[in-house]
Amino acid sequence: MAGISQQRVKICLVLCLVGIVSASTYSTSSSSTTSSGTSSNSLLNPLFYAIKCPQALGTIKTLVNNAVAKEPRMGASLLRLHFHDCFVQGCDASVLLADTATFTGEQSALPNVNSLRGFEVVESIKAALEYECPGVVSCADILAVAARDSVVALGGPGWPVGLGRKDSTTASFSEASSDLPSPFLNLDGLIDAFQKKLFTANEMVALSGAHTIGSARCLLFRSRIYNESDIDPSYATQTRANCPKVGGDSNLSPIDITTKHSFDNAYYTNLINIKGLFHSDQQLFSGGSTATQVKSYSTFPLLFKLDFANAMLKMSNLSPLTGTQGQIRKVCSRVN
Repeated sequence: MAGISQQRVKICLVLCLVGIVSASTYSTSSSSTTSSGTSSNSLLNPLFYAIKCPQALGTIKTLVNNAVAKEPRMGASLLRLHFHDCFVQGCDASVLLADTATFTGEQSALPNVNSLRGFEVVESIKAALEYECPGVVSCADILAVAARDSVVALGGPGWPVGLGRKDSTTASFSEASSDLPSPFLNLDGLIDAFQKKLFTANEMVALSGAHTIGSARCLLFRSRIYNESDIDPSYATQTRANCPKVGGDSNLSPIDITTKHSFDNAYYTNLINIKGLFHSDQQLFSGGSTATQVKSYSTFPLLFKLDFANAMLKMSNLSPLTGTQGQIRKVCSRVN
């Protein structure tokens, strides 16, 4: 047994080194992959604000930490905002544009309506930065940095965020309706949804680990806890207590019942114990082809965190607007 344990540790160390090299590759690259599969010369640079607004990253971190300390769930909400932004038009803050009488944005699309949160935190960060460095820091960059800082605040890994994104003047209700992965998808559907954004199945499993924090509405998991067989009976009974068959659509349950406010690998152990809250979550283990990776992440938490950081680096490079594209919004919820 000791020999097997030592061998696993060696394997983990090798894989961790690969992850570190991968992270370095992403952080120093000047090109990013677009959602359509082409490469754009994004020129994102972690030091982009070093001269123009040197206090920017410190300001974002302080305000994120304050928000998460006040309400730990906010960390998951800020991470989700970044994900829902990047998966639609790219990382351009289009998700922050509010609907008006003449404009329909992404917030009212089915995957977002009545579920996206954290807008007030983003606006408070933006207001502080506009006071310190008017017209310099984009809302898109705020989302990217706030997502990283939220993960770190809850015990997760950090990663070097490339900066220099601009904000879009458009949004896409149709793309938000079609491109954001549904919690009702089977494994093949999940793989296809992420592949559309050029993520591998392995990267999809790593990014799904974001569900180690946050809560979900009863409406999104009711069918699983009442109708599916690959679920622990005691877990189903416990979850039904706050999610009746009729009514209570907005009642919340933690996605990771074990450590709901800690960014760790318990999410994957829950899947092995058939305690995934969403149908799509449990599919990562029960669906077949990704089960081995779930087991690896459950056994090697450092491997999960490194893979998650690498996948987040890749996601934050989806189709950014740079240079003369877009604008620096004065207020994140509307164009200038």
